[in-house]
Amino acid sequence: MRTISFAMMLLLISTTSFATGKKMSDTQTRIKLTTNLGSITVQLNGEKAPVTSQNFITYVKEGFYNGTIFHRVIPDFMAQGGGFDKAMSQKAVHAPIKNEADNGLKNKRGTLAMARTGDPQSATAQFFINLKDNGFLDYTASNSQGWGYAVFAEVVEGMDVVDAMAKQPTGNKGGHQDVPKTDIVIEKAEIIE
Repeated sequence: MRTISFAMMLLLISTTSFATGKKMSDTQTRIKLTTNLGSITVQLNGEKAPVTSQNFITYVKEGFYNGTIFHRVIPDFMAQGGGFDKAMSQKAVHAPIKNEADNGLKNKRGTLAMARTGDPQSATAQFFINLKDNGFLDYTASNSQGWGYAVFAEVVEGMDVVDAMAKQPTGNKGGHQDVPKTDIVIEKAEIIE
């Protein structure tokens, strides 16, 4: 009798999860970025950055990041990727998301934040990994100067790979500066838990 109840409970849980489109662990989802320099595992913070985390998960599930490059790498600052292919062609993206930089998370070494234009509400798919603590990127006020950059995840494995990115020679390519001379490719982005 308990086996049947337990099985029915599991069925109910999995059906509920399917119906809502959320996993029980959405607030702690881990994503593995396999690059040509090695693997980086990041843990999303769906509790403090729910919109940004779900946005990142959507792009991962769609295979969007596969074949994109880290197109801007500045030592002692950050490594940015998730928007361009090896030919420096920008990929088509979904609509911009809400800026969640006011969530209390800080741009510390090893954290991921959303890249954006001068418009605070313009983030889509591009993200960056902080190579050091970058407090000047944090939220200070809800205005164009103070919005900051929304942190939504942190590297939990593979920071050595991120540091190796910062050692790659860079130059100008396709109208962009600080582009690694040898492509740093995200070969695959996948949800691992």
